[in-house]
Amino acid sequence: MTHFAHADTRLEKSGDLLHLLIPASAFGATLMVEEDYQGSWQLIQSGVVSRLVVEGLKYGIDKQRPDGSDSDSFPSGHAADTFAAATFVQQRYGWKWAIPAYIGATYVSYTRVASDKHYVEDVLAGAAIGILSGLYFTEPYKGITVTPIAGGGSYGIAISGRF
Repeated sequence: MTHFAHADTRLEKSGDLLHLLIPASAFGATLMVEEDYQGSWQLIQSGVVSRLVVEGLKYGIDKQRPDGSDSDSFPSGHAADTFAAATFVQQRYGWKWAIPAYIGATYVSYTRVASDKHYVEDVLAGAAIGILSGLYFTEPYKGITVTPIAGGGSYGIAISGRF
């Protein structure tokens, strides 16, 4: 049994590491790629607003974690943080760079469920908060925009740009 507990701890720690690495890498990219730091400010706005929404919901909903450690289960802050950063990367620098970021964010979310820190709906809600925050605050660096659309019972995305 100890072997599995050790494996779970390593899994959780790997998710925690990526939780820090994905936003830090996105921030580093803004410092190296852009000269006016507009992207840095957009990433900061996205991350801060996403985290404020998460913390407000955690406080208001008070849902017990699967491992019983506390009542901060819904929504997942790890998922929100990493998906906000991945969405920022996608919006700002394109899918080439975003695919690894989204894979990493998905892995972080998986580790939260596998480590009994969250239920699946917790990480899905966190991911949605992060994605929406990233979409709202991030302006495309290359001139292509991906915008969520919702209204009149229809949902989708609009993609626009100059070709």
